[in-house]
Amino acid sequence: MLVIGQMSGTSYDAVDAAAAELRLLDGTLLLKPLGMVSTPYDAELREALAGALPPAAVPLARVCLLDTRIGQAFAAAAVRANRVLCGGRADLVASHGQTVYHWADGGRVHGTLQLGQPAWIAEATGLPVVADFRPRDVAAGGQGAPLVSLVDLLWLRGRPGTPVALNLGGIANLTAPDGTAFDTGPGCALLDAAVREFTGGRLAYDVDGALAARGRPHGPLLEELLAEPYYALPAPKTTGKELFHAGYWRPSAGLSAEDALATLTLLTARTVADAVRGLAATEVIASGGGTRNPVLMRMLGELLPGIPVRVSDELGLPAAAKEAYAFAVLGFLTAHGLAGTAPSATGARHPSVLGSLTPGRNGLRLPAPAAGPPVRLRIE
Repeated sequence: MLVIGQMSGTSYDAVDAAAAELRLLDGTLLLKPLGMVSTPYDAELREALAGALPPAAVPLARVCLLDTRIGQAFAAAAVRANRVLCGGRADLVASHGQTVYHWADGGRVHGTLQLGQPAWIAEATGLPVVADFRPRDVAAGGQGAPLVSLVDLLWLRGRPGTPVALNLGGIANLTAPDGTAFDTGPGCALLDAAVREFTGGRLAYDVDGALAARGRPHGPLLEELLAEPYYALPAPKTTGKELFHAGYWRPSAGLSAEDALATLTLLTARTVADAVRGLAATEVIASGGGTRNPVLMRMLGELLPGIPVRVSDELGLPAAAKEAYAFAVLGFLTAHGLAGTAPSATGARHPSVLGSLTPGRNGLRLPAPAAGPPVRLRIE
């Protein structure tokens, strides 16, 4: 089956669409990566989305506008991916959509909202679409995240020692071989917010960590930020920009851009490293946009002496596309009637088949249910 997986993370800068050829053979899920295309949100949509994220109060008219416009952006990206990567032969689109609110309170998740109406994708591509992956896990008592953990568990099974998968997106998360998984805290979310503030929106992120490289971490601010109660919560746990938003790091501290970015970069590295050590990891396999920040990766390596920090490309999954590929896998599992969650990772009462299905132009023709779930994932 040719599946297009779509993702736009907490940095909300673009729609990533990765295509994969997927086959389930004797308990092994075989994934052949076909490439990824990234389609930036236009400036108007990105500004509207930024203005609607927590802690902003948003009228329902704005929610409707965003659901439509994001759905259209995902539809355009899916059409492009099908043409460029699949030669027009894709069978299914798996769309994560854009998370705009993750309702976490008191260690529980009560709801989650991803916008990007899948009807636009089905209409534009003619293909069936799996979307709204997270709510089913939340309904089953789970955190609704990190959903990529099931893919990580299948992918890393059989590696020696205790390999830990790390995703450095807007929010950072870890998955360990025993099924423990959780958001460690901010990945690039606070870094990106600070860069936009200091540059008046001219830059969206700290390119190559250049600003942080010229600064010095501010000890008192770092210690204040490390006192955040979230870090002491037990797993499973999830967070988002509802907590780690633009105003969180208290820009009134009077720091220069360089020192502020150095401090926030070290905050990410420290919280990730503390979590990795708590899992007794023997290696870290990192993916996500944060892997392109050499200062962050250097700090992380220095804080984890003796623990190799590798990028997922070394194991066959491009770091920039890994989450999109993961949702392609989750869409494939849903189409075959297979659960897409690991309860040990999300805290759910039981595994669940994820998502809602939107029929394509020729109706809904799903493959026969699989005989059993995969026990491992192999990259071809």
